[in-house]
Amino acid sequence: MAVVIAALLPVFILIVLGVVLKRSLMRLDTQWHGLERLTYFVLFPMLLIQTLVKADLSKVPVAGVGGALLLSALVMSLLCLALRPALARLGIDGPAFTSIFQGATRWQTFVGLSVCANMFGDVGLALASVAMVAIIPLVNVLSVVVLAHYAAPEKQSARTIVMTVIRNPLIWACAIGLFVNVTHLPLPKLWHEVADALSRSSLAIGLLVTGAGLHLEGLLRPSAGAAIGVVFKLVLMPALALALAVWFGLSGDSLAIVAICSAVPTSSSAYVLARQMGGDAPLLAQIITLQTIFAAITMPIAIALAQSA
Repeated sequence: MAVVIAALLPVFILIVLGVVLKRSLMRLDTQWHGLERLTYFVLFPMLLIQTLVKADLSKVPVAGVGGALLLSALVMSLLCLALRPALARLGIDGPAFTSIFQGATRWQTFVGLSVCANMFGDVGLALASVAMVAIIPLVNVLSVVVLAHYAAPEKQSARTIVMTVIRNPLIWACAIGLFVNVTHLPLPKLWHEVADALSRSSLAIGLLVTGAGLHLEGLLRPSAGAAIGVVFKLVLMPALALALAVWFGLSGDSLAIVAICSAVPTSSSAYVLARQMGGDAPLLAQIITLQTIFAAITMPIAIALAQSA
């Protein structure tokens, strides 16, 4: 419990600090727009690359962990799409649906990495890296497609969607990091020093940007969309992932790591993508904040279930 709370509390504090800065020191939208682009195209991709470069994947159950998380993300994505007509009848429009979709399927990499490393050391970090490769490319591709279809004022052509996916820096970051890891490509010390510095700053700036987009009045009366996003991500996703992990034969630390990676709040970079592609960014910021609060309760439960299995 203490480890999970220790990993989640800094996330929430940074979001709150973003709210304060937006209303005091940095009131101009242009200031935050620049930070959004810096996070999305430079800082967060560098975090993904560097984590994968350093991960030792030779002694961990890559197929089991990756397969369980990949299939759970895919099943959750299909469930959201199947529920689109029902959500529309609740008054949830296209942009809002894309925020629910991202809120239900994406994951906060820093929280997952931090908790896994704190609880299981280098093995935990390696398995969390497997989770990154399994989840991030899939959910980013699906998020781009869903945003292009449901959030854009005009329907996007297939070519436009494909080009948007190809230009996604997070997918390229996973591909580059995995390539370097598998080929054991030597990198100079200078690379690691610069990459580590950029990686450390990615979470803080990304969460400040998320906080700057919050509508605090919405937290007092959460919308139906926000409630759905919280339940889908913090309850249904861990249940799916754990069931699939048990089916794959995982147990012990590996099963607990699947629980951690599936139960973390939604990625702050989802907010940046929503802003870039016309999604309901304020709703997504509300979902992220609520998930961060409630994950302090749901994550320990998911981990305890995994460890007792």
